[in-house]
Amino acid sequence: MKKLKFTKMQGAGNDYIYINGFTQKIENPSQAAIELSNRHFGIGSDGLVFILPSETCDFRMQMFNSDGSEAEMCGNASRCVGKYVYDNGLTDKKEITLQTGAGVKYITLLDGNAKVRKVKVDMGEPILDASLIPVDVPTSPVLKYPLKIEGKIWEISCVSMGNPHAVIFTSGIKDLDLPVIGPKFEKHPIFPRKTNTEFIEVIDRKTLNMRVWERGAGETLACGTGACAAVVAAISNGYCDREVVVHLLGGDLEIEWNPDNNHVYMTGNAVTVFEGELL
Repeated sequence: MKKLKFTKMQGAGNDYIYINGFTQKIENPSQAAIELSNRHFGIGSDGLVFILPSETCDFRMQMFNSDGSEAEMCGNASRCVGKYVYDNGLTDKKEITLQTGAGVKYITLLDGNAKVRKVKVDMGEPILDASLIPVDVPTSPVLKYPLKIEGKIWEISCVSMGNPHAVIFTSGIKDLDLPVIGPKFEKHPIFPRKTNTEFIEVIDRKTLNMRVWERGAGETLACGTGACAAVVAAISNGYCDREVVVHLLGGDLEIEWNPDNNHVYMTGNAVTVFEGELL
């Protein structure tokens, strides 16, 4: 990894290290993600993202969590990829197709001429079929399913946005001890591919508060796919309308579940924090 050029970026506080895969290659990206993501001995991030050529889309995104595991998709990272490729002259298009492990995502670059500041992503259709999420329970869709964790019954609503999510509507989320209970959900045997877990307070029909425990990363300041899953779950349970603002620890995301095409749209910021070179 000598003379590795990188860019640190964040969307709603969900921070990743971005590598231009057109010009650079890392032999062991999983191990690199572990080392570079370390907040004391590395650059510090929630994971590592490669921006790569694609045979079918404008670009391809490959991403690894801070524990080295490969993830299918990250909404916040996809926004930052859109900003990166435009700001760095890899494209002059404001509408970009992005190949991910969860299928093709359609990115629209918003306000900003020389530099992109806000990005909208068509996240596609949510998956509510239990077998496809996947979650191993005898009911589908999975809405308010009782799951016992640490001696307490939690009602989970499960959604996939290309990666699995368990959404829990509760109160007092700021007081939850996520480092203790988060791994219990993530590694519960009903989730064969583990799960991301969102803890949600419903403020009103257009507003949610959210904390998230991400599979392979722990608690993060934001999760784009998680915010989308939370809104889908809130609408499915009758709590919210079709357009919702989700307040996360790192900022706000605007989420819309369009009834006409069943697609979920996510809009939020994309910020370059700094650039550097590893010697």
